[in-house]
Amino acid sequence: MKKDIEIKKVEDLELAVIQEYNSTFKVNDWYVYLINKRPKDLELVLIVSDGKNDQSISSTMRHKIEKLPANSVAKIELMQEEVLKLDNYFKVTFFEDNHMFEKTFKVPKNSIKEGALRHLKILNKKGVIFK
Repeated sequence: MKKDIEIKKVEDLELAVIQEYNSTFKVNDWYVYLINKRPKDLELVLIVSDGKNDQSISSTMRHKIEKLPANSVAKIELMQEEVLKLDNYFKVTFFEDNHMFEKTFKVPKNSIKEGALRHLKILNKKGVIFK
C-alpha cells in the first residue's frame, strides 16, 4: 500500500527562522515560519520537527495547519536556545489538488546566530531562510 502512494517533489516552499522581540519577557526569541511561495493554497499541512546530535535528542513537536494560502506565511513554533546547538529537522507534508507532497528541511546546528541574519522581505524581519 505504501508503495502505491505517489509523493511529489516540492518547490517554492521555504522555512525561515526569525528573531523576534518578546515584549513580555524583554528578550529576543527565535521562531520558525513556513513560507508558501506556491501559486496555490496548501491543504492539511502537517509538520513534524525534532533536533538531534551524537549526544542529545529533542522532543518531537507536531503541528497542523488546515490551510496555508498561496504566497503566505505561517508561524510554526518557538525554538529554544538549547535546540539551536542541534541539527533540527522539519518534515512538512501537505496536500494540493488531492496530491500528497513532502519536504524535509534541515536547520544545521549553530547555523542560527546574529551574524547569519538577513532581511527577509516576505516577513519584513531579520532571519535565515532554508530551502
